[in-house]
Amino acid sequence: MSSLFEPPEPDAAALRAGAPLAARMRPRSLDEYVGQEHLLHPGSPLRAAIESGRPHSMILHGPPGTGKTTLARIVADSADAVFEELSAVQAGRPEVRAVMERAELRRRSGRGTVFFLDEIHRFNKAQQDALLPAVEEGLVTLIGATTENPSYEVNGALLSRTRVYELRELSDEHVRALLDRAVARGELGLVRVEPEALELLTARAAGDARTALGALERAAAAAPESVVDAAQAGEALAGRILHYDRAGDNHYDTISAWIKATRGSDPDASLYYLAVMLEGGEDPRFIARRMVILASEDVGNADPQALQVATAAAHAVELVGLPEGAHALAQCAVYLSLAPKSNAAYKALGRAREWVREHGAAPPPAPLRSGGRGEGYDYPHDRPGHVSPQELLPDAVAGQRFWRATATERALGERLERIRRARGKQP
Repeated sequence: MSSLFEPPEPDAAALRAGAPLAARMRPRSLDEYVGQEHLLHPGSPLRAAIESGRPHSMILHGPPGTGKTTLARIVADSADAVFEELSAVQAGRPEVRAVMERAELRRRSGRGTVFFLDEIHRFNKAQQDALLPAVEEGLVTLIGATTENPSYEVNGALLSRTRVYELRELSDEHVRALLDRAVARGELGLVRVEPEALELLTARAAGDARTALGALERAAAAAPESVVDAAQAGEALAGRILHYDRAGDNHYDTISAWIKATRGSDPDASLYYLAVMLEGGEDPRFIARRMVILASEDVGNADPQALQVATAAAHAVELVGLPEGAHALAQCAVYLSLAPKSNAAYKALGRAREWVREHGAAPPPAPLRSGGRGEGYDYPHDRPGHVSPQELLPDAVAGQRFWRATATERALGERLERIRRARGKQP
């Protein structure tokens, strides 16, 4: 619908005819929409809002190519509202103000506006705050899209006035269904696509439907003899797409997965997540720091050399950088994965700190104090076996046992028992 205050909307069929394949294949209804069944199953709040034509403001959070823009357009169509779209990367307050002015004119004539703001996390706090009045008054139905976690990137005031929906990466079955639909609809003209090509595009798209469809279109345009085979599809895709953001969820999720895989003694999984981080452009120094931490926290004294390997890897990364430093990281990842594990030192420190927080810090026994005040200190090296029976803990702490050997530290545990007996203590 056009008005005196805005230009006529372009003919949809003409626009789709000249648009890229991904745009031409964009679903126009929930029946055509692929994926996100966890949000759109019958009876779900989001589906009910769309089908009733009464949408609410929302934040769509998910990886690229999962259907955020498409879902926003379906919301607008279902409500017979005008779809206004801006990208927070390029737009500022003047562009947003213009959207609001047009929305106000439409509201006077009885029509609503769905304002789709892509990359909403790119707006700063002041820019996000400027959206609040329009959302509160219902001037627009705001749909923000982001690949980042809204809890960290979107203001709390705006979050409280919207509902957050997390879109998941499309499965291979979802991507393949969209590729098959494009071929079946004749979107590629007379070009024939071999099944192996579709399988390769599906496998390498990493759940990104837009990427898969774009690669299919490029392969079809360049196909000799009007046939797309697997080799041509691979060239059009130019390698597997890797979604990795060094400042976002992928950064934290992947390092978390690496830590858990390495702690779980699986070198293949450890190397896989290491490869994901390196291919995604992660800072190798960040990886090396996590390796040093894991060497103490999860390997500990079950293999004291693990800390030496980790610190050597960190030094190697600083010395030679990438790409050669990746070899040291790989060596360390394998070593840490296969090393015996113990968190006894980590847990012992936690117990000691908890005791101090609860009881306070008692002064050391007088013989242990410095500055000439340590009279009566029993020097262990003057004793047989270099062990003194003198109490080394404050009176209030004497008898506490913070460190407990694990099965992988049996030799250390047995040594401690011998030392305690030699000092006249209970083992």
